[in-house]
Amino acid sequence: MTEIIQLGAMAPDFALVDQNGELVTLSQFKGKKVLLSWHPLAWTSVCTDQMRSLDRNADRFAEKNTVVLGLSVDPQPCKSVWARALCLKQLKILSDFNPLGAVARSYGIFSTEHGASKRANILINEVGMVIWVKKYEIRTLPDVEEVLGKL
Repeated sequence: MTEIIQLGAMAPDFALVDQNGELVTLSQFKGKKVLLSWHPLAWTSVCTDQMRSLDRNADRFAEKNTVVLGLSVDPQPCKSVWARALCLKQLKILSDFNPLGAVARSYGIFSTEHGASKRANILINEVGMVIWVKKYEIRTLPDVEEVLGKL
């Protein structure tokens, strides 16, 4: 089993499409902090609450020079419909679908048992270094206040 990415490691760059079909790369956010908020699968209650909480707090993250990205292995069309159903206004949710979980694997949070990512938050600083990592139990909703406190 791959270990989760370590503090101080340089975050692997990626290119994934968001719910609008737009290509998003980690490197496009140099000079900003980036929160990668991983959720196992769309359409589940905890994942829904996690993404809505991030979207509701997007302005608070922006005030701390932080871009928030939600990620899962769901295909882009699924992410598109889910984002509309959740009424997401600011949050980009990215599809790590093809090849399945490649980015999650590069961060050490892919579960081969479930065929999806684990639930985790990974905070990356302005130069691309991992500065905070937390993995959650599958049914645990990450505390947005805790994450904001790490900024």
